[in-house]
Amino acid sequence: MTITSEVAVDASIWVDLSIPSDPRHTVTRQWFNGLVSNGGSVVAPSILLAEVAGAVSRQTGRLRLGHQVLSSLLTNRSVRLIPVDAILAEAAAELAVDLRLRGADAVYVAVAQRFGVPLVTWDQEQLQRAAAVVATRTPATV
Repeated sequence: MTITSEVAVDASIWVDLSIPSDPRHTVTRQWFNGLVSNGGSVVAPSILLAEVAGAVSRQTGRLRLGHQVLSSLLTNRSVRLIPVDAILAEAAAELAVDLRLRGADAVYVAVAQRFGVPLVTWDQEQLQRAAAVVATRTPATV
């Protein structure tokens, strides 16, 4: 099944897209390229910026790559960043409690729920627990 509209993604997707040596890079890249070429886009909370740029520089030891990934996210027309305002933060807090999720993970779920779109992630906890409130997928199962 190919998703050709908007989906929510978490940091795990962008980290895998950004690090070619990651074991899931190829599958993630193929999925993302297919999504975009079919007119699809992604929505994510603004915390994605810090989570991805930090993870990339931390995992690779390459600060410049972290900055490049940040710049790429900020200019990518297929990415819509959603500010984490008080309403979204409260919804995420409720989800964190109800689904027993980490705080940042709950923010991604809250975005997917707010926009009524599937959440695409490699995070097994999010995949399982968020499925109670939103459709969840990996790039391999979309």
